[in-house]
Amino acid sequence: MPLLPDEFAAHPARDASLASMTAIEAGDKDAWLALFADDAVVEDPIGPSPFSPDGLGQRGRDAIEAFYDSVIGPNDVSFRIDQSWAAGSEVANVGTITTRMADGTVVHTDGVFTYRVDDDGKVVALRAYWEMDRLRFGD
Repeated sequence: MPLLPDEFAAHPARDASLASMTAIEAGDKDAWLALFADDAVVEDPIGPSPFSPDGLGQRGRDAIEAFYDSVIGPNDVSFRIDQSWAAGSEVANVGTITTRMADGTVVHTDGVFTYRVDDDGKVVALRAYWEMDRLRFGD
């Protein structure tokens, strides 16, 4: 279960972000994919990266599933959210993602992780603000 302070109030985007983190921590690909609208975009991180060389992110269900299969699924991922700010149809979570990769390498990613949902509570945009050169390695 993601580590979240108890005082965060329910909000549709925050609820979707929590469901996303819970599904990832459980390794439940189907539950994670079910959170997204068909035309959703995942930018993790925003801009060009090894995961999205063109900087456009993963657009649509097939691309998001491929992102899960190559980046999320092979690893053990946990979340710690220190701050969460919700407004309108969006939430911005400030915290750390800890990833234990298949080879045993542990990577800590500090950042701001935003989710925007539609009227049905489906994620239409997941955007992650973090920097490759600020990753931390080790337990």
